[in-house]
Amino acid sequence: MRSSHKIFVTIFLLMLPPLFWAGNAIVGRLMVGVIPPLTLNFLRWAIALLLLLPFSYSLFFKTSVFMPLWRRYLALGFFGIGCYNALQYMALVTSSPINVSLVTSSIPVFMLLVGFFFFGVTVRLKAALGVGLSILGVVVVVSRGDLAALFSMNLVAGDLLMVLASFTWALYSWLLVRPGPHPDPQSLKDHWIHFLFVQIAFGVACSFVFALLEWAWLQEPVLELIQWGPSLALAALYVAIFPGIVAFRAWGIAVERVGPAFAGVVVNTTPLITALLSMVFLNETPEPYHMLAFALILGGIVVFQWGRFSDLGRT
Repeated sequence: MRSSHKIFVTIFLLMLPPLFWAGNAIVGRLMVGVIPPLTLNFLRWAIALLLLLPFSYSLFFKTSVFMPLWRRYLALGFFGIGCYNALQYMALVTSSPINVSLVTSSIPVFMLLVGFFFFGVTVRLKAALGVGLSILGVVVVVSRGDLAALFSMNLVAGDLLMVLASFTWALYSWLLVRPGPHPDPQSLKDHWIHFLFVQIAFGVACSFVFALLEWAWLQEPVLELIQWGPSLALAALYVAIFPGIVAFRAWGIAVERVGPAFAGVVVNTTPLITALLSMVFLNETPEPYHMLAFALILGGIVVFQWGRFSDLGRT
């Protein structure tokens, strides 16, 4: 009984991140025209920071724990909290949640490329083949199944922004597992809330700067552009709590139980969940090129996992 219960709990935890991340894409799309994307990103992480504050306020009295490595946590907050999520919400202004989730599912490939070019990782032949298949899948997404669009440069800005977002998340992931000559303090690694809180704190600062730039670019009072109401409040709470905090913790536990390789394959169900949610909430149906892109990306990930590079650990 205990064994079957543990298996059930593990499967449940594995499915939470793709479900919540798919929901994040849907909510981001629904909020287009309700709140500017960079403002939504700042609001999301500011709420998450406040929710974690009661469990992490003691860090303010122990700044010596993390301040010597403030540049590292600034980089983590910049790429993982600031850039990735900001680019995702910007992408959803012009791209569909299905396209966004398809590009996102190719992140392991971007991690391999970043590892090869910036961290000196050796790439095996099977991994290279997986990269090729997945990149072809991303090309299908970006071109929307019309390769002529690539040559005419008739591309959707949101799809390209999501490619850039995937690159920033790959950088974030490598920074997590390659802390450099000075590893994270054990007191932070032992408390996942504290570790997440420090990243979000620096990420909120970056997100606020991005929001200020957005407000200056809009040249209109941002408070007048935001459609205040229950829908915005619920959306902000959802993206702060579930994709932001709960998915992070569920992912960490699941990876500890089944390993990063299997968890990485399961998380690629996100496009399928996104497609189902899009049909329910957005009345959007998958196109044939979505199926082709999903098959190519997933196939590439499977080949990639068989021949993945030797020294990448994931947390």
